[in-house]
Amino acid sequence: MTVFRVLHVDDDPDIREVAEISLGLDPEIVLRSCASGEAALAAAEEWAPDVMLLDVMMPVMDGVATLAKLRSNPRTADIPVVFMTARARSRELDLLHSLGAVGVIPKPFDPMMLAALLRGFIEPPSPRLDATRGKFLKRVEGDLAELSGHWHALANGADAPSALAGMRRIAHGLAGSGGVFDFDDISDAAAALEEAVVLESSGRGSLSEIGSALLRLGICAGTKGDRSTPARQVHG
Repeated sequence: MTVFRVLHVDDDPDIREVAEISLGLDPEIVLRSCASGEAALAAAEEWAPDVMLLDVMMPVMDGVATLAKLRSNPRTADIPVVFMTARARSRELDLLHSLGAVGVIPKPFDPMMLAALLRGFIEPPSPRLDATRGKFLKRVEGDLAELSGHWHALANGADAPSALAGMRRIAHGLAGSGGVFDFDDISDAAAALEEAVVLESSGRGSLSEIGSALLRLGICAGTKGDRSTPARQVHG
């Protein structure tokens, strides 16, 4: 078993208790907790954790000041830091990332997902997952080719109900599975295509809306890897 050492820093004892229970669900995680930034600095130097889970808002020395102290010490400078914050606005998230945080977890958090979220910020995807994502992109290429065929049939007025049904089926599948492989843009574009097809099927949409949604999906897919063909293929 590979030990994964986590140093959790939060001045709220209830949050520390919940994090202890949450991270305890992962049998490979060994946890230490601190109630202040000052205590965390000493623990980090002595224990050398694999990652620090650091609260932003703390008295005396907040998370940002604690991170600055960590980075100024050669013995702790390279420890990855994931912030936790109840103020997860885009401006604050950008600031925390710019300071060198490898990730930010908003409060409140899902206790069942905390360990996985934390690991996701510092562990590269497994080769098997990379291969699966590659297979998904290959599937997207095939789906785009089929969508292109349905689109041309629809644009030429040939068996519109069948073409719309085929497009909806494919778009629905991509919308549901894109996010699973961390391709949220593909998922969102496919959902928009499905909505455009549904509107057209009910007489409330237009072919131009379907065409625009299809082009967006092709562009999103075309930006993955070296696959630039699908975007041209869809609207060609």
